[in-house]
Amino acid sequence: MEETNEKKQERAVLVGLNADCFTVAQTATEETLDELEALLETAGGFCTGKVLQNRHTPDSHSFIGEGKAQEVKMLVEFTQSTMVVFDNELSPGNIRALEEIIGVTVLDRSALILDIFAQRAKTREGRLQVELAQYQYLLPRLSGMGKSLSRQGGGIGTRGPGETKLESDRRHIRERITRLQSELDQVRQVRSVQRERRQKNSVPVVALVGYTNAGKSTLLNQLTGADIPANNRLFDTLDTTSRQLHVSDNLDVILSDTVGFIAKLPHHLVDAFRATLEELEYADLLIHVIDSADPHRAEHMAVVEQLIAKLAKPGTPVIECYNKADLVPATDIPIGENRVRISAKSGAGMEELLTAIENALGHSRHHVLLTVPYAQGGLVQTLHDGAQVKNVEYGGDGIRLEAVLDPILYGRLREFITKEW
Repeated sequence: MEETNEKKQERAVLVGLNADCFTVAQTATEETLDELEALLETAGGFCTGKVLQNRHTPDSHSFIGEGKAQEVKMLVEFTQSTMVVFDNELSPGNIRALEEIIGVTVLDRSALILDIFAQRAKTREGRLQVELAQYQYLLPRLSGMGKSLSRQGGGIGTRGPGETKLESDRRHIRERITRLQSELDQVRQVRSVQRERRQKNSVPVVALVGYTNAGKSTLLNQLTGADIPANNRLFDTLDTTSRQLHVSDNLDVILSDTVGFIAKLPHHLVDAFRATLEELEYADLLIHVIDSADPHRAEHMAVVEQLIAKLAKPGTPVIECYNKADLVPATDIPIGENRVRISAKSGAGMEELLTAIENALGHSRHHVLLTVPYAQGGLVQTLHDGAQVKNVEYGGDGIRLEAVLDPILYGRLREFITKEW
């Protein structure tokens, strides 16, 4: 049975270039090749070998040099591989030259991630975003796609836009990109209306962020009972999920899961997923979910922190949530304000996390009962616009409202407060 399944898998040799002139984000290392192997497995492929080449500068023609490309060709033939996947981003000319030398399909890291996203997108919004990212990736590469463009029969690197679309001229591709951008603008408008409604009801938004496979979806399920799929693989969850979370009597929030981040995330993916990632810009609080047992935890935290700095509004509070804390010694996890240790799988540490959320958002909010005279009924609309109104009753002595107020409204309406919890 295992042999049958392996035959169905794409067999790929993984190649990376570590050049002196590369930045950290451009270079390949043994660690990034290991991550590339995990990405390949997520896409349904099987790694047959890894090659890491060190050079002063990339070769302008074959990227890794003719001699090393011949070595890769021999490894491909020896392992009966069907493709080569590079950990670096390749130009169309590099892809064409390498395919001519090696004789099999050549993909780069961006193309592999796009393939995974094409498999994972389930909602209309997700599919629109993936298709846009794929066209933005393919447009400048149309003249140099070689075997990758002409492959038939599916497989890694061919999912998403159909074969006939990929072979269309640039004008058609640009028109399709424009239409997709227009449809995603409509999605952003819908999100904007939903966001305004939440703000009107004074419901804070808490966004889960983190490196892919850190456990964000598992945490969302644990806190809200969302019951969304949460498997141990990269980019298992692509489409954003939002659920209401009851933090305390004084605080309810909207908890949103976001797409996982990854090192060397293609810029066109960030651009295409702007409609989803813009939730970070409007979030009142970010929970950075960290895999405590990740051997490259520090590097992956840095990747997320850089993207938070780019996408979130300045000054947004961040809680560092160390997940899978049961898998490492307690001394391996830092302690301090806005840091909590949890196990999203077992539920350990959930109370501490809710307390941290309330401290970050709700410590100055007041859960009160107000009685507003009918003569000042306009204050009811003020409360609906600026507070979280839980209940409204019309009595003989006035309008009674149970609400959660911020400090400004609390001070303004103090004279009408008849009870405070």
